[in-house]
Amino acid sequence: MNDMLTPSLVVVTPVYEDVEASSRLFKELNKALGPDVYIVAVDDGSVRQPVDLASLHAAGLHGVVIRLKRNVGHQRAIAIGLNYVADHLPDAARVVVMDSDGEDLPETIKELIAPLKQPDIDVVVAQRKSRVETLRFRAFYVVYKWLFKLLTGRKISFGNFMALKPAAVKRLAAMQELWIHVAGCALTSKLRMATCPLDRGPRYAGQSKMNFVGLALHGFKGLMVFAEDVLVRVGIACAIVAMLSVAGSVAAVGLKLLGFATPGWFSVALGILLLVFLQTGALTLMTLMLTGVVRGGAVTTVAYRDFVDTVLHARPVVSA
Repeated sequence: MNDMLTPSLVVVTPVYEDVEASSRLFKELNKALGPDVYIVAVDDGSVRQPVDLASLHAAGLHGVVIRLKRNVGHQRAIAIGLNYVADHLPDAARVVVMDSDGEDLPETIKELIAPLKQPDIDVVVAQRKSRVETLRFRAFYVVYKWLFKLLTGRKISFGNFMALKPAAVKRLAAMQELWIHVAGCALTSKLRMATCPLDRGPRYAGQSKMNFVGLALHGFKGLMVFAEDVLVRVGIACAIVAMLSVAGSVAAVGLKLLGFATPGWFSVALGILLLVFLQTGALTLMTLMLTGVVRGGAVTTVAYRDFVDTVLHARPVVSA
């Protein structure tokens, strides 16, 4: 059943144990965009600070709070929110995905959604002009972008802050990759994408719950979306190394026959090259087999309703 409401702008935001920051976000959204913005807040299994309707009422906004049965993680919470929008608000003119901690600035949303007026753009993603982060995070992010480019052949320079047209929401909601990594799913969706350089703000309150291990895991999940491409590239690299080891072995045999090899050098060099060939050859076969498994794997559909505990409506509307 679809809600009998067609908002011009829907904001999907995941919240986990962060009522103070999310409450301020709702107020800032009203201040920047007016009271007509519709909020889809996904409470990701919060126990100590669950989101309730009071924060939406205090901000003068309408929307829903989707409480999940358990903590599913940041990316899955966004996937559940987008699936809810695709089901209940399919005609929403614009949908914005943003974090609830204040680092995605509400006052930049108008600039973010502006390119969606063009008929040849489906998704607009925020590309950061400035960051408020530690040196370690910046160094890790540079290495990650280089590794991502090397293994997938694609550039990734954006996160979850994005604006989508209704057709783009429906497309992403139908993709299983959305449950793994939102930005990676947007890249692989074949949607027409534009970037919008925006500043990143400081957190409204509290500390980030994402530690270094969590960031690393999030980065590897982005690679998982392109598992087939990664496996093929790794297989090609291993095959090249294996061929070079064969060429090196032939060269070592040639030097031995010509009498240029010193005592003991030939056996050591040939042994090392043989080990390299066997290992890379085996790894090549394994990656090719895994590529076949990934390509032939059945597509599974995740039912987002299975994760939903309750849906609370602020200023609820009558459903058809």
